Amino acid sequence: MTVDIERGILSDRQIRAAYDGGWIRAETPFDHDQVQPASLDLRLGTVAYRVRASFLPGPATTVADRISALRLHEIDLTDGAVLETGCVYIVPLLEGLDLPPEIEASANPKSSTGRLDIFTRVITDRARAFDTIPAGYRGPLYLEVSPRTFPILARTGSRLSQIRFRRGDTRLSDEALLELHRSAPLADGEAVIANGLCLSIDLKGSGDIVGYRAKRHTDVIDVDQRAALDVLDFWEPIGRRGRAELILDPDQFYILVSREAVHVPPEHAAEMVAFDPLVGEFRVHYAGFFDPGFGHSAAGGAGSRAVLEVRSHEVPFILEHGQTVGRLVYETMSERPSVLYGTGLGSNYQAQGLKLSKHFRAP
Repeated sequence: MTVDIERGILSDRQIRAAYDGGWIRAETPFDHDQVQPASLDLRLGTVAYRVRASFLPGPATTVADRISALRLHEIDLTDGAVLETGCVYIVPLLEGLDLPPEIEASANPKSSTGRLDIFTRVITDRARAFDTIPAGYRGPLYLEVSPRTFPILARTGSRLSQIRFRRGDTRLSDEALLELHRSAPLADGEAVIANGLCLSIDLKGSGDIVGYRAKRHTDVIDVDQRAALDVLDFWEPIGRRGRAELILDPDQFYILVSREAVHVPPEHAAEMVAFDPLVGEFRVHYAGFFDPGFGHSAAGGAGSRAVLEVRSHEVPFILEHGQTVGRLVYETMSERPSVLYGTGLGSNYQAQGLKLSKHFRAP
C-alpha cells in the first residue's frame, strides 16, 4: 500500500481520507468532532481490564496475551464505570490501524485528560515503547489509563487520548525554527530557541491566582460532562505572594501557566516535551499536542499561554518566576488543515491563560 502524501503531519482532511481508505479502522463511525486539525481523538471501547502493573508487551507478545496474564478484574464500560486512583487499567480502543509503510504515528493524552492528572499511554501489539506506533503497523490499539489524583467516570466512547500521523522527518531544526519565528512570531517578546522553543513559568500572574494545587479525596469526575463541577471542591488556588516562587511538594499535582504566549502557525503543529531532566526533577506536561492555529491570529487567537500540568518527583523543588520549564517542538504539516484550532471549532483553550479543564465551572 502506498500513499500520495507530502512529508509532514497529516491534516484533518488526510485523516478522513485515511479512514475512507481503510488504514484507520473504527468499530463505529467517527464522532462528528472526533477529527482535529492535526490529530484524531481515540475512543474507549466496551471493557476495561484492571491489571496488576503497567507493561510493554515486547517484540514477541500481543497486548491481549499480557492482559490474560496480568488481569485482576474486567469492567463493563458500556453504561459507564468508575476508574479509581492508583489503579492501572487497559482499555481496547474502538480504533485500530492498518498503516501504509510510509506512515507512522504517535499518541498523547488530550489536554483535558492531562489537566485532570489522568495518566494515559497508547500501547500496540509487540510494542517496545509507549505512545509510539511504527510505520506499517497493522493491529488493534489499547490505552493504559491510570487516574493519579481524581477518580473518574468513563464510558464507551470517552475520548482521553489522541493520535497524530506523520510521513518522514517532520521536526524543524533550531535554524528553521528561528527563521519561522522571524516571519511569524512564535512567542510574544524574545524567543529562546534551543532544541525547540523554550518556555518559562509565570509565577507573578496578572491576577490574584498564579496556579492551582489538586485536592485529595474528592468526588468522582465524569470525563464527558462539561462545566459541571465547582473549582473549590477539587482545587486549592495558589495566590500571588511577595516572592514569585513556589515550592513543589513531592507527589502533588499542580496547574500552572507559561510566561510566554505562544503561536502555532497554520502550516505547523507543535508538541511540548513532557519532561526535561535538564531543568529540574519534575514533569511539566502530560498532554503535549498543540494544533495548527493554536494562539494564532488566523484562528481567532492573540497568543495563548501553555498550561502546564506539573508534578514533582520524590523531592521538594523550588520553581521561580521566569525559570525555564520545558520546550515546544515544532513540526511541519503535510498540508494546511481545512479548519484551524480556535473559534471555528469551538476549541476549549484558544486564547487561554491559566485555565483548568473544561469540566469545571468558570469562577
